[in-house]
Amino acid sequence: MPLRVKPHSSFDGIYQLKIPPNENKLATKNMTPGISFYGEKLVTFGKIEYRVWDAFRSKLAAAILNGINFMPIKPNQSILYLGAASGTTPSHISDIVGQNGHVYCIEFAPRSIRDLISNVCVHRTNMSPFMEDARFPEKYAAFIPKRVDVIYSDVAQPEQARIISDNADYLLKKNGYVLLAVKAPSIDVTKNPKSIFKQEAKILKNRGFKVKEIIDLEPYDKAHAMILALK
Repeated sequence: MPLRVKPHSSFDGIYQLKIPPNENKLATKNMTPGISFYGEKLVTFGKIEYRVWDAFRSKLAAAILNGINFMPIKPNQSILYLGAASGTTPSHISDIVGQNGHVYCIEFAPRSIRDLISNVCVHRTNMSPFMEDARFPEKYAAFIPKRVDVIYSDVAQPEQARIISDNADYLLKKNGYVLLAVKAPSIDVTKNPKSIFKQEAKILKNRGFKVKEIIDLEPYDKAHAMILALK
């Protein structure tokens, strides 16, 4: 079977790949042809280059493969990314939103922000890195010119739902969405992960969100879930 690429059946800016002999993968259209950011495979189909999206390296890809029903991240949108690390998932979001969209990347660790800037952001005009702590959105909110369409959070902190909610108060548009990657061991290693997922969803509800989906991320990430909520 030859390589085949087609648009995702439900989500704009995301593609489905069939790689010989019989692999099914996700991909995004590479904004910077020829450049791989974390060792991901680059494939060309119909004169267009795509980046294979590794669900074992990206919780967002894992949520898509595990059946999330709605994807708020779309072409031309502005995204606030909390916990951008070295840029694996942000780089794919950059592909999705395209040149008319933007990804504002918040990362606190010096080594990670250095890698994010030197390996990813330097190649892309639709990404802005900030070396800041996501727990204090008041420190960087003034540098983001307008409220964003979506906030994505992947931070290893105990109060994950509170952090994304505080950022939403400052920076999320009305009727905007949040995607919260919940890391249960970072909150309480002694509790059942499913009870922690429900606990974080309840915090979001108490902060005025409508929780739409809770997607378990196994087998790609153990004791992790993705919560999709509407403000």
